[in-house]
Amino acid sequence: MITLRHISKWYNVGGIRAFVLKDIDLQINAGEFVSIMGPSGSGKSTLLNVIGMLDEPSEGDYIFMDQPMNALKEKQRSALYKRHIGFVFQAYHLIDELTIYENIETPLIYQDIKNSERKARVSDILDRFNIVGKKDLFPTQLSGGQQQLVGIARALISNPQLILADEPTGNLNSKQGEEIMKLFTELNKEGVTIIQVTHSEKNAAYGSRIINLLDGRIEVQPASVH
Repeated sequence: MITLRHISKWYNVGGIRAFVLKDIDLQINAGEFVSIMGPSGSGKSTLLNVIGMLDEPSEGDYIFMDQPMNALKEKQRSALYKRHIGFVFQAYHLIDELTIYENIETPLIYQDIKNSERKARVSDILDRFNIVGKKDLFPTQLSGGQQQLVGIARALISNPQLILADEPTGNLNSKQGEEIMKLFTELNKEGVTIIQVTHSEKNAAYGSRIINLLDGRIEVQPASVH
């Protein structure tokens, strides 16, 4: 599903290249649940953003579902992203002016999905997350944990084949965090590929493989945990 070859990302600082990612080689198969770990500043979020097409590498090849990304125009990449990828951000990225219902519905509008199907999907997912009673509220009226649940619901609404999660439980209490990890496990069993960035050993262990990053490089790639 995902192949990264010699991926590097750098910024020019005073004429010197400051590397955030350095020579990353990585293969992720459809149906895997991969955890990316490493200290702050090791390049975890940048790697996730490259995989999620929110950031472009400075060099190297990225192949997603047999499509070489550097050969595609931005519009084509954007279409792939909308169709196949759900992104769960640590900072929620909810739209304050929209209700919870409208926030969750937004990806479906971009996909030109019919109104009746949108309603059915949103009702379903509000139910699944026990947030039906919050649908007419605005993000600022919710707690951090509830906003995170809405962010996850929005990422799942378009039935993505790949979920990218950046510290998905960072703002949740331990019970909510466990529920989210169990939900990810269920989705993974249903065939969804999941890549999460996490500081938590406990959350990382839900994955079938852990990738450790250090100073922008992959440190070791242990064999499958399960």
